[in-house]
Amino acid sequence: GAFQKKAHSARILSPEEAERLAKDQVLVSEFKKLKLEKEAQKNWDLFYKRNSTNFFKNRHWTTREFQELKACREFADQKLTILEAGCGVGNCLFPLLEEDLNIFAYACDFSPRAVEFVKKNALYSTERCKVFQCDLTKDDLLENIPADSVDVVTLIFVLSAIHPDKMHLVLKNIYKVLKPGKCVLFRDYGLYDHAMLRFKSGSKLGENFYVRQDGTRSYFFTEEFLSQLFKAEGYEQVVNEYVQRETVNRKEDLRVPRVFLQSKFQKP
Repeated sequence: GAFQKKAHSARILSPEEAERLAKDQVLVSEFKKLKLEKEAQKNWDLFYKRNSTNFFKNRHWTTREFQELKACREFADQKLTILEAGCGVGNCLFPLLEEDLNIFAYACDFSPRAVEFVKKNALYSTERCKVFQCDLTKDDLLENIPADSVDVVTLIFVLSAIHPDKMHLVLKNIYKVLKPGKCVLFRDYGLYDHAMLRFKSGSKLGENFYVRQDGTRSYFFTEEFLSQLFKAEGYEQVVNEYVQRETVNRKEDLRVPRVFLQSKFQKP
């Protein structure tokens, strides 16, 4: 089972967790940090090579969690244009296209292999979506999407994989294709999520920023950091809150605290 609550303050650590995090101050060497940044695309490509389309479950919760996909319509069957920035192998894209027939989706990913998986999916149709490879920190989205043409951008578990110094470049890029008055729907790892507490010593790249064993990286957001990031690029904050879930495994008597940040930012 699981229960979920929304909150405006970060999760409070247990004394043991706080002590463990306080001890883990050793940072990865500068040489390794540079190597990870240089090989980021290669590491994600290898991730998809190993896991193919089997790693993430299809995200059928997006329309439930993001009522905006319905709310942003001016009339019931209005055709929406969406951009899924960082689409992976389509776990969010295809359930959305199946559930809502009045959507045209642009979708892009850093990994060429992930893009190929999307194109090979039986549900892929060029009439309903356009998928392309893109490094959101440097490839101009305007090469594939007209300016001010997108109704909704989804940024779901994507920004956390990008170096914090480059996150603003992603938001600047997305801003150009979003229609005025329309929104970015954001969901990603929050501070003190279970995944953050599980990193072994020697995995820390910087404040709230870690590297996994496979070389992919993960940042854990605070509400304040995310808010400043979006506002600095001209967005207005609509909603920005922690979602705290506790997943309970009764068999093993385990309680796993999950913390996400779920937010909505609007282009004025």
